[in-house]
Formats: sequence, structure tokens, C-alpha cells
Amino acid sequence: MEPLKLKPAFQNYIWGGTRLRDEFGKESDLERIAESWELSCHQDGMTVIMNGVNKGKTLKEYLEEDWTARVGEGAARYSSFPVLVKLIDACQDLSLQVHPDDRYAQEHEDGQNGKIECWYIVDCEEGAALACGFNRELTKEKFHESITNGTLLDVVQIVPVNKGDVFFIEPGTLHAIGAGTLVAEIQQNSNVTYRIYDYDRIDKDGNPRVLNIDKAVDVTKTWLAPPRRRRPTMQFDGYSANVIADCQFFTTTELHITEEAVFPAPNGVSYTHLLCTDGDAALIYDGGVTMPITKGESLFLTADFGTYTIRSKNCTLLSTQTLPRK
Repeated sequence: MEPLKLKPAFQNYIWGGTRLRDEFGKESDLERIAESWELSCHQDGMTVIMNGVNKGKTLKEYLEEDWTARVGEGAARYSSFPVLVKLIDACQDLSLQVHPDDRYAQEHEDGQNGKIECWYIVDCEEGAALACGFNRELTKEKFHESITNGTLLDVVQIVPVNKGDVFFIEPGTLHAIGAGTLVAEIQQNSNVTYRIYDYDRIDKDGNPRVLNIDKAVDVTKTWLAPPRRRRPTMQFDGYSANVIADCQFFTTTELHITEEAVFPAPNGVSYTHLLCTDGDAALIYDGGVTMPITKGESLFLTADFGTYTIRSKNCTLLSTQTLPRK
């Protein structure tokens, strides 16, 4: 058994830049790499296995061959893989948008999932910011009025960001990543977005980008949103850990490795996805086999994987799992 190196699917949105190619080693013929879907079993962009006997298979194909043993007890309760992990390079401001919850999406979007997500600020330019919720409480009527009369930006909460900040975006939260921000997004496996305002941009065919105002007004929560979330850092031999997100679909921990860190076998509880956001490391398993992992790379470890060690002088990894819930 070996770790699976994953090849991401790329998305070329008009607001994307070149940092994922220039700084994170992503290989793509796209002019812009707005997003790299590092862990994805979604039909709009499948992650592919890059090594071993399963090289060339999509991760979805591989997992479905032995579902429970590979995804673990936590994820096996879902009929499809519950998580999608992305790197996002916002060269320009993203549109102001909102995501529905499961109930609304399943009713209005042909049975698709809603979307809950966490943003981890991998890096950002000086002065970068994002939109998250409102700067005052509004009624639905006042929210709709602000859209139609062009004053929406006046009521949106703008939050300055720094490297390492964390934002938990629940369904119904108005939000937008700002220009100059590079984000790791851990989210429910969904691609349903309701766009509210897009700075009057046009698409590659010269048409205004589609807005979804009526649905957005239906699902948006108009009270204030807490801007940041982070748990206290825990210190262990060779590393520190900070749980940055914990919900029914995913638990994500920021790991800073400074020496050697030993992680016990998951014993069927959950898969583990490791995304390296800074530095480089070596993953040691199976009595001494070593696999390097560098900035921008990700590995998938099945739920029946054994104990492993991560060795580095200085690297940051995001470890994502889907844990059982009582």
C-alpha cells in the first residue's frame, strides 16, 4: 500500500492568475489557472492518480472499487465522496456570491448538494481583503433593494486578510475572495453557486456573466457573520497542529512540521488528504519507504493505511479527513 499522488483538475475562470503555475508548480496549458481541484470526485473536475498500479484512474473510480475500506467509516455514510479541496488564485476580485444548503439545493438544483466551505489564506498581497457577510443587519427586502439600486457594496462586510487566517463560510453567507489572495478551500462536494454581483464583467464571448439574484435572495442570511475562526495551537513532538475547520463533512488540521512527526494508523476511521501549502517534506511509511511532497502537491492516504511519519525542517500541510459523528 502506498500514498496516492494526485493530479488536480484545473479551472480557467476570468479572475484567475498565474501563481499556481509560477509558485506551486502546476502544469497546465491554460492561460490562467484560477483553481486547481486537488481532491475531487466531482463531475466538473476529477482528480487523477499519478503513481503506482492505479496510475491514470480517477480518484472516484479507485475509491468506488472498495468504498468503505478506502474512504473510512466517516465518509462511507455518504453515497458519494463528501469533500472537495481546491487551491484558488484570485488575481481579481471574485463575484459576490452565496451557496445554498442541502435542502434548498436538492429542491432547486436537481438533487445536487448545498455547499459549506472553509478558506485558509495560503498567501496574500499587502492590503488584500475579502467579503464576508454584512456590516449591518438587513431585512430580505433591504438586501434585495441594495442589489437593484446599486448599493450592495455599501452594506457588505470587508475584512482585511493575513497569511494563515481562516474563514468558515456556512451556507447562506454572502462572500467573495478579494484580489491578491491565494486560498486553500476545503468544501462540501458541490459546485452550486449563486452569483449576485460581478463588477459588470463580461465573459469570453462578450456577454455579461449570469447572475442568480432571486435564488440568492432566497438563501442569503442577512445577519452579521463572524469573520474568522481558529482553534488554539497544540504542540507535539516534531510538529504543531491547529484544527481550522470541523463539520460533518470535513475536519481540517493545519500542521507545521519542524522535525519528525509520527501519525498513527487511522484503523478504518477516515482517509487522509495532505496538501502541502509551504516548504517540502518526506512521508515515510511501510518500514522506511520515502515519498517526497513539495509545495503545491497533495497525497491521499486510504483509511486502511498504516502508521506514517512526516519529516521536514519547516513545512506546512493541511490534513483533511471525514470523521464519524455520533
